[in-house]
Amino acid sequence: MDDLFVKLTTRMILPFIQLYGLYVIIHGHVSPGGGFSGGAIYAASIVLYTLAFGLKKGKERMPHELSSKIETGGILVYILVGLSGIFLGYTFLTNIEAGFPIGAFGKVLSAGLIPVVTFAIGLKVMSTIVTLFHTILEEDS
Repeated sequence: MDDLFVKLTTRMILPFIQLYGLYVIIHGHVSPGGGFSGGAIYAASIVLYTLAFGLKKGKERMPHELSSKIETGGILVYILVGLSGIFLGYTFLTNIEAGFPIGAFGKVLSAGLIPVVTFAIGLKVMSTIVTLFHTILEEDS
């Protein structure tokens, strides 16, 4: 796409979309949203960038190698946090019973390990959507 207006608008709103995606991920345990929603919002910003500037530039911004590492890291963090409850003698993803500090109710750091799990899910969802989108575009060209 060679439309200057679309490219300029994309450059202007991209940071705000990404910031909102991170906000939804980080505040997912105290408000509507979470890892899946925030990851999808963040991925939408990269999809928008790819649509505005082309697949080559989109892949420069989020190369497959980086996306693959983020995807693996997200699921690895999720599993490790889940297993930490088992290692402490409780069930998978145990939080309060295992003694993780829960903080003050309604605050961002108020849910023990749930924000960590939510962030890991956000990374996994974001990288999966971007990888799928880039793969679909590669196959069409």
